[in-house]
Amino acid sequence: MKTKLKAFWPIILMSLVPTLLIWLPFFLRLESFWTIPLPQNGMATIVANYDGPLYLVIAKTFYSKALITANYAFSLPVEYYAAHFPLFPFLIKIFSPIFGYPYTMLGITLASSILALYFFQKLALQFVKKDDALWLTFVFSILPARWLIVRSVGSAEPLFVAAIIASVYYFRKKKYWYAGIWGAVAQLIKSPGILLFIAYVFTLIVPHLKKLATTDSKKWANILNLKRVYPLVLIPISLLGIFIYYQFAINDFWAYFNSGDNIHLFFPPFQIFNYSAPWVGTFWLEEIIFVYLIGLMGVIKLFKQKSEAIAWFVGIFFTSILFVSHRDIIRYSLPIIPFLILAFSKTILQKEFKIVMIVLVIPIYLFSLAYISQNVMQISDWAPFL
Repeated sequence: MKTKLKAFWPIILMSLVPTLLIWLPFFLRLESFWTIPLPQNGMATIVANYDGPLYLVIAKTFYSKALITANYAFSLPVEYYAAHFPLFPFLIKIFSPIFGYPYTMLGITLASSILALYFFQKLALQFVKKDDALWLTFVFSILPARWLIVRSVGSAEPLFVAAIIASVYYFRKKKYWYAGIWGAVAQLIKSPGILLFIAYVFTLIVPHLKKLATTDSKKWANILNLKRVYPLVLIPISLLGIFIYYQFAINDFWAYFNSGDNIHLFFPPFQIFNYSAPWVGTFWLEEIIFVYLIGLMGVIKLFKQKSEAIAWFVGIFFTSILFVSHRDIIRYSLPIIPFLILAFSKTILQKEFKIVMIVLVIPIYLFSLAYISQNVMQISDWAPFL
């Protein structure tokens, strides 16, 4: 037991220390850091970062139109909140009597970050030796900077990413009940969780396509081993459960799809280069090409490594990213980042990359401070959020 706890400490430190260092200038109300001007609102800046306040609204009202319109002044239609799935705000609601809503939200984000790094290290140990897995976990703790940012503010992404990694980890170990439960957790947090189920379907079916095509359909269940893998249907069942809940809470089964300007998928792909699009708003987009480059190279590497479940998930998720028209495309890509790190693990484990990471720590930190200082929702009255 002591050995396990001792091994867990590096995960806790890698998760908490970078976040606490990011919080420090805001907590101390520094006017600037490394020439970067900082707001003087203390930790309110952290709590007010997108989409934290929206989850607090849901935690306080659980999609009640009357409560939302009576207490919150955001110029958003009530339907907008349906794009934010209920598990994260539900957890905030449960633990809010202890710490209050804002700090409970931050606490859940921190705990979720530890969980994400923990399962990432366990997954990495299936690919590399222990010391190398620890280094990969450190890299994942701060790279990309957008991941470090969502780990440092009120955000559902860390729990979403943790649940995805956990589900994939257990799927690879053929523990399908655990894979299905964690997959359902991911689905209850964010809508792209359904892509995990689709990836599992491809992983299970594709290797047997020829046999299925030449075998009576009555025997398909045995070929696909459905008696063991059926717990994976917990993922789509949980999505159905959310829609049923929306029917009772909002009187709209399809509320998610009617949530307004929230679903940033457009056909044809690559519309992110339309600088006039509402959620793009700039022609400075060349780095998006590098996002596509790294993502596509990672997918190819994963298939070459014969990591089928991971490869299918990353491939399907990355394909969806090609249709996203939103400036913050790296945030949309966060669920595949841990798997891309595994795809490029040979490069990341090299001495040259470790030297590069030492240099990158500074710009990652500075970018995080600058981004958090500006990505703030304007809140004039904090009373309804407390």
